[in-house]
Parts: sequence; C-alpha cells; structure tokens
Amino acid sequence: MTLPSLWPGMLDLWPINPHLPLPGIIHGLLVSVFVLSPFPFYWYLWTYPKKWIKICEGVDPSHRMAQIAHILKSLQIISVVSVATFSPPPLICVVLFALGQILNYRVYDLLGEEGVYYGGCFGKDLPWVEKFPFGYFRDPQYVGSIMSLLGVSCWVPFPFIALWTVGYVFMMFLEQEDPKSRAVHIS
Repeated sequence: MTLPSLWPGMLDLWPINPHLPLPGIIHGLLVSVFVLSPFPFYWYLWTYPKKWIKICEGVDPSHRMAQIAHILKSLQIISVVSVATFSPPPLICVVLFALGQILNYRVYDLLGEEGVYYGGCFGKDLPWVEKFPFGYFRDPQYVGSIMSLLGVSCWVPFPFIALWTVGYVFMMFLEQEDPKSRAVHIS
C-alpha cells in the first residue's frame, strides 16, 4: 500500500466538520497537538523540579505552574470544542462527567494549588491526605479527569478522547514513584 492510498483512510480517523476553515487532517493534527500540549510540560516539571524552581525565581513555582496549566487546559478545551458535535447527551455521559468533576473538585479541595501543582516536588512540606477519594484508589485526579473525558465522548470524536486519556495515563505512570514522594521534596 502506498502513502496516497492510506491518506483517505487516515482522514476517516479524524471525523472533522468539512466546513471548518482548515482542511480536515490539518485541523485534526492541530487539535491533537493542543490536546497533548500540557503533558510534555508536566513531564518536564516532574522530572526537573529544581530547574523549574530556578526559572520561577521570585514566584511560587506551584502558582506559576497552575497559571501555565490553565492556559494549556484552555487550549485543550477550545481545540476539542472545535471538533465537537453537540446534542443531548446520554445519561451515562452526564453521570461520568459529573462524577469526574466531583473527584477533581475534591482533589483540589483537599490538596489546594500547592498539592495539585507539584508543591511536593518543589520542596514544599505538604500533609499526607487520606480522606476520600485518597486511600480509595490511586490517582483520583487523573481518574476524575478520564471519567470527565468519557463523559464528553458523546460529543468529541474518540481519537481526541483517546489521545487525551493516553496523556493522563502517561502521567499516572510517570508519577507512580513512591506515593509519599508527592508529599516530600524530590531532588
């Protein structure tokens, strides 16, 4: 099979509205880039926290990470909305999205900005949290995010949901070091 004969099949993987300003495959690739964009940033900060602390000299590194993460999250959302097809969602999607958001809210509520945005990696003394959802399953923030993604899968083409999910699974594996390392400084 030659590349040109594969090309039409590749377009079918990215069900993009043909009336959008960019051709389907280009638009699909741009959405994919934006969907994956936060994960190299998170990898860098998890892997090289001292470098990030130095870059953020004079600014709380967790707060600066949160600011950048919010921009990247906005780009993710805008990009997937550009390929979404909206209709009334099935009940299962509403339930998955709601449960995912409850988990995310609970994690932010318990850990705060410093806990969610790698404060332990940046040398902050964080308490070890065991209240729900912690202690019930690993990585409740990522589980909640994946549940929320599955909740919007009725609107967003599956390849983008899958890419985003792969990013979260990658981070779950990256961060699976000693669980207590999240509450103490990582050198």
